[in-house]
Amino acid sequence: MEFNHFLSSYYPDPSIGGKKLYDDMLEQAIFADQGGYSGVSIPEHHLVNILLNPAPLTFAVKVADHTMNLDIVTSIVVLPIHDMRSYAGEVAMADILTNGRLVLGVGKGAFGYEMERLGVPMAETQERFTESLEVLNLLLSQEEVGYEGKYYQFEPITIMPRPYTKPMPRLMVAVMAPEKIYNAAKQGFQVQTTALAGDHQMMMDQVQAFHEGKSADGQQKLSLLRACYVAKDKDDARRALEFNYSYFERFDNAFGGPGSVKNGCLEALPRKQTIEELAANVLIGTADEVNEKIQVYSNLGIDELICNLNFGLPQKEAMAAMERMVTDVIPNFSQCNVIR
Repeated sequence: MEFNHFLSSYYPDPSIGGKKLYDDMLEQAIFADQGGYSGVSIPEHHLVNILLNPAPLTFAVKVADHTMNLDIVTSIVVLPIHDMRSYAGEVAMADILTNGRLVLGVGKGAFGYEMERLGVPMAETQERFTESLEVLNLLLSQEEVGYEGKYYQFEPITIMPRPYTKPMPRLMVAVMAPEKIYNAAKQGFQVQTTALAGDHQMMMDQVQAFHEGKSADGQQKLSLLRACYVAKDKDDARRALEFNYSYFERFDNAFGGPGSVKNGCLEALPRKQTIEELAANVLIGTADEVNEKIQVYSNLGIDELICNLNFGLPQKEAMAAMERMVTDVIPNFSQCNVIR
């Protein structure tokens, strides 16, 4: 199993300013590069203070300029809000400027507040995503592409410049429902998924769907995103869990919730899941506890764990948890275990 660090850009207090927000994420990326992570992941979200990164390709280039070894993953680009004819060129340019380290993770979008205000009805996101993905694949991998569909109709064009990676940058599809994971794997895609705050059985169903759908050659990769914080002791673990629960009070508001937003900040809403139930389903604990939980994931054949510890804790505490991660956890599972 390899480990990817999620640069989730949570912005609980906007008064700190965007400069510090992204400086903190860059500091984490540099440490991940030195500490044996296989990659970092950069979200795309707009108009809200959770997962706030409106320009993941821009930040990918910034990260590439300060690191040497990491895969730099978009996690995920929301295809329905972009025009693939211009976006394909942006992807090709980012592929060039990252020297081929870009992995383009794509999805349909999940925040109703965001999608509706950007002019894409949630009811259309799946259909738009399917067509957008087909168009993007064609534009990146071929020259002189024309298309006639529901959302795209255009005469033959060639995206310039052409990508650095041949025939096109690496692509990963983000899906959650087991049947969609199966279909994506069946089509040959790398897959990213997450159970969010869901239980172990939900995660098991997702993993099983991937393994049932993937090709016989076994070359496809399954990446799983989870909250992951290696605490210094039990009290620290409890504190991190409380921050994570508070984070989900706001995340749930955006993901399937009413989208109650004031001045760009998602309001906290009551959750049905208790903090004890959350504790059973996230990777928050001492090193021994996190190792024990990750061993279960490794045994299931998960190829990459995307670790999110950016759920509101101060940067100093996040960096200390990353250090414990590379010292006490990653060496037990990954070949990339030497601090460079």
